[in-house]
Amino acid sequence: VQLQASGGGLVQTGDSLRLSCAASGRIFATSHIGWFRQAPGKEREFVAAIRRSGRSTDYADSVKGRFTISRNDARNTIDLQLNGLKPEDTAVYYCATITFWGSKDGNYWGQGTQVTVSS
Repeated sequence: VQLQASGGGLVQTGDSLRLSCAASGRIFATSHIGWFRQAPGKEREFVAAIRRSGRSTDYADSVKGRFTISRNDARNTIDLQLNGLKPEDTAVYYCATITFWGSKDGNYWGQGTQVTVSS
């Protein structure tokens, strides 16, 4: 497994979670990485992305100001800090490589992690 998401859980409205995407060394060094989510009955959607250099980030409007994506070079992880969680954030969260910067679609996908926000 070259991408593995973890850190999900059941929380209440307003709580925080930190998701982590563990990547192989090659993927971590060469790829832009994005976080995506899929809620029940809905299509998968883009959440956030970070350049392989770590110098640029991109966010969906629905999470701007609440979520923060970052790279941890020591651990080869791409982390997503989720603050101010809302019930509409409930979804399975996935990390994936992004073919080119600006794309809102993933290329190589890891397994997801469930985030459930109760009201």
